[in-house]
Order: sequence, then C-alpha cells, then structure tokens
Amino acid sequence: MEALWVPAYIAVGSNIDDPAAQVRAGLNALAGLSRSGWLIQSRLYRSAPLGPQDQPEFVNAAAGLLTQLSPRELLHALKQLESSLGRELPVERWGPRRIDFDLIVYGAERIDEPDLTVPHPGAPVRNFVLYPLLDIAPDLLVPGHGRVRTLAARVGSSGLAPIA
Repeated sequence: MEALWVPAYIAVGSNIDDPAAQVRAGLNALAGLSRSGWLIQSRLYRSAPLGPQDQPEFVNAAAGLLTQLSPRELLHALKQLESSLGRELPVERWGPRRIDFDLIVYGAERIDEPDLTVPHPGAPVRNFVLYPLLDIAPDLLVPGHGRVRTLAARVGSSGLAPIA
C-alpha cells in the first residue's frame, strides 16, 4: 500500500554567511526531499534574534510541501539537509546559525516526544514563523492553537521586515 501524501510546513532561518542566500539554498534543498513534492515558499523576512542580541539579524521564510515521509523521517531528513548545507554542531540555543529547519506543522498531527514536538511549540507565538506562513497558508490550522491568520494577528509584525 502506498503511503498517503501529508501537507507539512517548515520554517527556515539563518543569520550568518549571507543569510538570505542561505535561506534560499535551504528552500531549494527542501524541493529535493525524497518522497516529497509541491513546494510553496514564502517571501523572506528580516527579524531580530530571539535569543542573545549580540548576533546578526535573522532571515526567515516558510515552505509548504506534500510528503510521504513520516514526521520522524521528515525530521531526520531536515537534520541531514542542515548538515549538508554547513550547519555545525553543537549549536548554541537561539544563537547564530548558518541554516535552521523547524518542522512546524505535519498534517493534523500532534506529537509530543522528547526529540519531536509537532506542532512546533514556538510557532503560535513567533511572528517570524507566523508571517511567512501567512504568505503561503493563511488558513492553515496549527493543531491545538488556531489558524495562522488569527495567530499572526494576535502576535503582530513588530520587528519583522519583508525582504524585497
């Protein structure tokens, strides 16, 4: 029996080594994921760092795709892509990074495991995740939290700037 196609949404971010180019490379890499297709991507946004403020601004985007990968397989594929795109470990929490992929939503799934939480716990309160999602999926339901349009309106766009 063939696996079902599930919509998944991924946040992409970078703040070192030409962040806009890194995010674009990350989006291109997502388009090549196995057992996945139909990639839609948001505009790029500039945002202040979430953690330590003594680091460059971030560039963020979001991508939506259809995948036959399980949530765990998709997470593993995202970690492999990060590595292939030059992300070095260990990474300081909320610190500078060349590329970062976060699995935000996987269909209607709610998963709470030590190394995999879906929807991503920060998604409902982070405008640098919500506004890129608003570009591509304003009516997307973030399971247990509400629609992207409503969540984005609640948090506002302060500190975000679309990149032309």
